[in-house]
Amino acid sequence: MDVSFAMWAALGGVIIVMTLFDLVVYARGHTPSMRENSLWSLGWIGVALAFGVGFWLWQGPDAGSQYLAGYLLERSLSLDNIFVFAVVLAALPLADQGRALAWGIALALVLRLGFILVGAALLDAFHVTFYLFGAVLLWSAWKLARHSGGFDPRKLLGRLTGVSPMVAVLVVVAITDILFAIDSIPAIFAITEEPFIVFAANAFALVGLRSLYFLLVGLMDRFRYLSEGLAFILAFIGVKMLLVDVWHIPIWLSLSVIVGALGLSALLSMRAERRTAT
Repeated sequence: MDVSFAMWAALGGVIIVMTLFDLVVYARGHTPSMRENSLWSLGWIGVALAFGVGFWLWQGPDAGSQYLAGYLLERSLSLDNIFVFAVVLAALPLADQGRALAWGIALALVLRLGFILVGAALLDAFHVTFYLFGAVLLWSAWKLARHSGGFDPRKLLGRLTGVSPMVAVLVVVAITDILFAIDSIPAIFAITEEPFIVFAANAFALVGLRSLYFLLVGLMDRFRYLSEGLAFILAFIGVKMLLVDVWHIPIWLSLSVIVGALGLSALLSMRAERRTAT
């Protein structure tokens, strides 16, 4: 895929417009309702899928399916980000949480672009990077399945004395996203090595995360098997990277595994919720 500077500029312009639109229009001057959060979340998903359809028609089914698989993967992993962000943002009043999250997402986009460009350069220069990324993902999957992330953002938040709560939260959100990027960026490189597609999938997964945050923050306890589902996805992608020289796992299989793991973890969580209620 031959990506020109104009394509990067166009993508950057679209992301900036989307970010500003979300910042200026969404929940402006009021606390969003559950219905409003649901509609905004569905709307941003629709925009991301519409981009995928256009990208498919423009660049062909191979590039289009890589974007859709990458977007689904990044959107899935962003659910885990939300639950950690909820712990960090609890230090702020509800009215300030949306603004802090918006600036955190903008900062995360810049940081992830750097990760993506560095990761692409490493994969292009050193083939062994595939195996290193695969090992990192398997290690991350093992930690996630055992619920032992190792990093507690509340401890870092407590050490940032002498600064305003907003600044402290933004610092912790940025550091937290860097740690999440260590998992998510290698994972999506197992689906595609094209930096343009990797960044597009990351950007569309992150933009509009505020509405999804407010939609899910009150429902965190109900997704009790989400960590197991995400751990399985990371483990699958890690194995895929380790097998890069043996078997190239097709995109349709990756999509099926991601959707199946998320669907099964949601189903098991709902069943456990019903048992608890009765």
